[in-house]
Amino acid sequence: MNKLEHKLRFDVVRRLVQNYCRNDISVQYVSEMSFHPDFDSVSLLLLEVDEMRRLLDTEDDFPTCEFNDIRDAVRRIRIEGLFLEEEELYSLLRILRLVRDVISFLRPREYDEAPDTFSSPYPSLFARSEDVQVFPLLIRRIDDILDNHGHIKESASPELLRISRELRAKEASVSHRLSSILKRAQAEGLVEADASIAVRDGRAVIPIISANKRQLPGIIVDESSTGRTSYVEPEEIVRLNNEIHELRGERRREIVKILTDVSASVRPYINDVVASAEFLGYIDFLRAKLVFAQDVNASIPKIENRQGFYWSQARHPLLFLQLRDQNKDIVPLDIELEPPSQRILLISGPNAGGKSVCLQTVGLVQYMLQCGLPVPMEESSSVGVFDKILIDMGDDQSIENDLSTYSSHLTNMKLFLRESSSKSLLLIDEFGTGTEPVLGGAIAEAVLSALNSKGVYGVITTHYTNLKHFASQSQGVTNGAMLFDTHAIQPLFRLQIGQPGSSFAFEIARKIGLPEDVLADAKDKLGQERFDYDKHLREITRDKRYWENKRQNIHDAEKRLSATLERYESELQNIRAEKKKILDKARAEASDLLSVTNKTIENTIRGIRESQAEKERTKALRSQLDAFKKSVSNDEAISPSAQQNDDAIARKIQKIKERQERKKKGRGEAQPTANTPDTPAQVQSPDLSPLAVGDAVCIDNDLSRAAEIMELNSTTAVVAIGQMKMNVKLARLSRVSKSAIRKSQQQAFSYKVSSNVSAAVREKKLNFSPRLDIRGLRGDEAMEKVSAFVDEAILCEASDLSILHGTGTGYLRQVVREYLKSLPFVQGVRDEDVRLGGAGITLFRIEC
Repeated sequence: MNKLEHKLRFDVVRRLVQNYCRNDISVQYVSEMSFHPDFDSVSLLLLEVDEMRRLLDTEDDFPTCEFNDIRDAVRRIRIEGLFLEEEELYSLLRILRLVRDVISFLRPREYDEAPDTFSSPYPSLFARSEDVQVFPLLIRRIDDILDNHGHIKESASPELLRISRELRAKEASVSHRLSSILKRAQAEGLVEADASIAVRDGRAVIPIISANKRQLPGIIVDESSTGRTSYVEPEEIVRLNNEIHELRGERRREIVKILTDVSASVRPYINDVVASAEFLGYIDFLRAKLVFAQDVNASIPKIENRQGFYWSQARHPLLFLQLRDQNKDIVPLDIELEPPSQRILLISGPNAGGKSVCLQTVGLVQYMLQCGLPVPMEESSSVGVFDKILIDMGDDQSIENDLSTYSSHLTNMKLFLRESSSKSLLLIDEFGTGTEPVLGGAIAEAVLSALNSKGVYGVITTHYTNLKHFASQSQGVTNGAMLFDTHAIQPLFRLQIGQPGSSFAFEIARKIGLPEDVLADAKDKLGQERFDYDKHLREITRDKRYWENKRQNIHDAEKRLSATLERYESELQNIRAEKKKILDKARAEASDLLSVTNKTIENTIRGIRESQAEKERTKALRSQLDAFKKSVSNDEAISPSAQQNDDAIARKIQKIKERQERKKKGRGEAQPTANTPDTPAQVQSPDLSPLAVGDAVCIDNDLSRAAEIMELNSTTAVVAIGQMKMNVKLARLSRVSKSAIRKSQQQAFSYKVSSNVSAAVREKKLNFSPRLDIRGLRGDEAMEKVSAFVDEAILCEASDLSILHGTGTGYLRQVVREYLKSLPFVQGVRDEDVRLGGAGITLFRIEC
């Protein structure tokens, strides 16, 4: 496995992940990271990483910090009498606090209250934490004896407090006496003027010039490296220093006693404490995976319980980092291994075109995935799980084992044939090389056939033409090509699946500068048939690139069109909403205005009634009403329905006047005749309402003969019907509402339109042809005609139809059938009979 990891460069990935670890425990987890051959294990590992990502994204105060590995120290105190030192105990306290805080996120209070019904948002992390213990009593016990800097508190025990106070008093006394002695020695010239008190071997001393050391009574504790300075402990403070030394010893013994007591409290929980520390290490291990994933733009794709995969935008993580440091972009890899037709991908193409990089990308990314690491590809990708990865990559020749390059390849082939299965992934670089090409190609083809019969999955690179032919004719094996720019004579590092690749040997040789006569001689030796085969491969590659670019341009244009259409629809919705808002506001204003108008009219009617139609009073009320109408018409805030309100007011006033006339008749008052010069000529219509200039009328009660009164005479009227005027007797006229006229006109128009449409449809049915010819048209022109053809077929109730597009490149056939299959009422899209046109004609049926 180490050899496999080295060839795939997974050992480099492992070191990169370790660089993101914060403690030795997580570093150990990275070192133990291994390949998992089963779906359940891989799924669980990736699920834990994903839950950790969600946890860090949603919980801002999730506790993560550095801590020391205390497992060895804790295991050491299994022996009775041994204890943890202060710094070890402080590290243990930090770990216990971290465990408590992390568990509080994964097992919150809701879990403590109802553990049977609790549902964790992070189920896999919750399951891993279920057996982890928290130690509130130990935390409190250690907190009582350690300060914030990890030192034993003076209050840890009464005896330690007493010793500490006495020690401070002694040290202060020594410091005071030494200062006095130093000043006296400086005054006598025994020490330098800038000398200060020093400490040697834990004892306070005075630095004195060596020549004067005998003049200061005391013990010479030490000398400088040059011998110029001696450090003397004055005689009068020796006793005090001895007492301080004894107190320090007592203090240390008391601290050991306290530490031993606390360590005894930890001893029963050693295994649980170690498990808690390892749990924290695992959490940091997951965090390191995420940081590495962010660094290489990795994600967690959809994992499926099968073999094979579909990768979109996959990238080699190490190459990605290398090119990023050089401010270059990596060319992503789109690759697919899907049974039954495409289990083994045979990649060919020019040297230095990216075949080996493609192979290494597949091996490293799949290996990373089955080690539980996120992988650099799109999340929409789908990945399977293999039981083993077998590789033949690089030169494994060995002097010790008497193996040549080709022998090592054959040894690997023997291993592959014995060990591989339908759940294995094979990666073979430069298949069949290392020996005479014809013989090596034959053996390689036989091995490939045997591997294919076993149902294995694999990615294989080669230059051999016979293998390309085998891939094109065998179920389960497909060709792939690394694309090459024939104009710039340089590789594009892009994989194209579905066709073999050319080695572009002549183009590369010509670019390097090999003489043309040498190339011509090589062409003659190669033979025209082999040369033409390679030439055709190059032409296919070039044409495919052209149409791929065309398709991409169309796709981009459709995306832009979609975005524009979506924007227009959004704006249209906003306009409709604004229109509704304006109409609602106008209706509300109109309703308010109508209410005010009705009140004004009612007040006017009531005033006229109360005044018994007195002329002056009626005139005054009419003036007030006119003034109100004028104020309303001058108000800019009034809605367009104000004109309708004016009409209603006029009609009500007219009715009031008519009632007053009838009342006067009833009282026997003289009425002016129709022929008097004071009144215009008016004639009662059959409904007793007077006709006036501008009224809408119909002749002989026929709504289709609607007209408008232009002039009135005693017995006749001049009416206008459209642009025509005519004299009609008043007895033939009757008033009608304008809405009734409009309704009659609409009915007449509807009948006319219906008649015209029926005639057009009958004509369409007579002339409709169920066969459409779109040969020679561009894609957009063809689709417009197809869409119109389908619409006419539905209108004419045609069912069995056909479209003649020809064979050609197959592009028109593809777009036409994709469009037809997208229509829910289109059924049975298929080729015409071979004898009648075959794939050049598409037949389909409309079922509405």
